[in-house]
Amino acid sequence: MNDNWEQLRRGGRRAQGLADKVGSSLVVGFHTLALFGIGATIVWAAVFAFFKMVAQGHATVEDILLLFIYLELGAMVGIYFTTNRMPVRFLIYVALTALTRLLIGMVNVDHVDIKNALNSPHVGLLAVTGGILFLSLAVLVLRYASH
Repeated sequence: MNDNWEQLRRGGRRAQGLADKVGSSLVVGFHTLALFGIGATIVWAAVFAFFKMVAQGHATVEDILLLFIYLELGAMVGIYFTTNRMPVRFLIYVALTALTRLLIGMVNVDHVDIKNALNSPHVGLLAVTGGILFLSLAVLVLRYASH
């Protein structure tokens, strides 16, 4: 009787091991496929933005910062492919670049438009610059914490 139970346990462990291998393979496959999709989307969006700038005949600082955002997102995907780790600092870099792009857009817009959007131009500028400062400090903390 003990022999039968032992065979059942071994069979259960083998089935569990097989299920774990199949599940892991499916997760890795989905991960890889999703990363290729995200990477392709980033390249497509960057190329589209670049050709839009070419069609306009000029590029603004905001346009160039948008290309940097695409570059940082592409670097994140590349780093994740090679290390299987998501670099949090790159997410913060993307946020910093986006806030800088927003800040430049706010400064270049007439004050009337800013007042309509944010009720007070000074509050909006302070909020964005405060966010940039906060994220910069977060990068500093992460760099020192990782060493």
